[in-house]
Amino acid sequence: MCAVVLADGFHAGGREGARERLTQFWEGVANAGRASPYRRTPTMAFLNAFMPNWAQTSYAALWADMASRWASPYDFNPLNVNPLKEVLEELVNFEHVRACDAIKLFIGATNVETGRIRIFENAELTADHLMASACLPQLFQAVVIDGAPYWDGGYTGNPALFPLFGVEASRDIVIVQINPIERPGVPQKAVHITARVAEINFNANLLSELRAIDFVGRLVDEHRLPEGRYRKMLIHNVSEGVALTPLGLGVDLNTDLSFFRSLFDTGRQAADRWLADHFSALGKRSTVDLDAMFRAAPAPEGAKPLR
Repeated sequence: MCAVVLADGFHAGGREGARERLTQFWEGVANAGRASPYRRTPTMAFLNAFMPNWAQTSYAALWADMASRWASPYDFNPLNVNPLKEVLEELVNFEHVRACDAIKLFIGATNVETGRIRIFENAELTADHLMASACLPQLFQAVVIDGAPYWDGGYTGNPALFPLFGVEASRDIVIVQINPIERPGVPQKAVHITARVAEINFNANLLSELRAIDFVGRLVDEHRLPEGRYRKMLIHNVSEGVALTPLGLGVDLNTDLSFFRSLFDTGRQAADRWLADHFSALGKRSTVDLDAMFRAAPAPEGAKPLR
């Protein structure tokens, strides 16, 4: 969704237009989520200053999580009301998105019936495609596009990297990974265990694609693949082991604007660090050591394992 909102704003007003539209979008999400049980009340905001995990153990959040285990969205939301779609349709000019040739978009969704990922590109994008890409089946009814039902694209690609292999303008893939592959320590609270299991499941496809990229890259280095038919992709990761989101129940559904702003600050800091340390490597070398990740080999100088 951030990519589509960015493309809309960029097409209309360049970089400043993109920043403005992203701000409008997340403020719109916060306003639309006022009724969310995961949203902090003023009391929770006050207590959070003294108990940082308060928002992760609120009774409303726990109730909503338990309810989703015995009732489906077809039961508790038969009319399929979704405020997020209304925000998208109000704020995003999809004609701009479809016409934007400066930013190429690849939006993934999982076909419920086949279990395969489907990639949608600029020329076909609508609000339905974005809702499909973010459709968590415990909370929302499947989104039907061209007769096929879709769930969140993260189940089959989080994010999907293979569409970028054919972009000839660059070999660089810069990943903004919200949930880290590694988190130190063993979670012991039930909500943290559940959240960590979800992270591992969602990261599995990313690891598979990175392993394939590593394998092809080694074959290219060894001249075992036909020259010109395969490229060695250069992999980078903005977060570099820094968890951009906390671990806990309700984090992904928290629509509190102050929570969003704290995430924005964390993301900007991670981006600033990465740009200062690695910007000069773009187009030249990977800054993620895939070899160390998959074979525990010594890391080349200046490269860091993806976390």
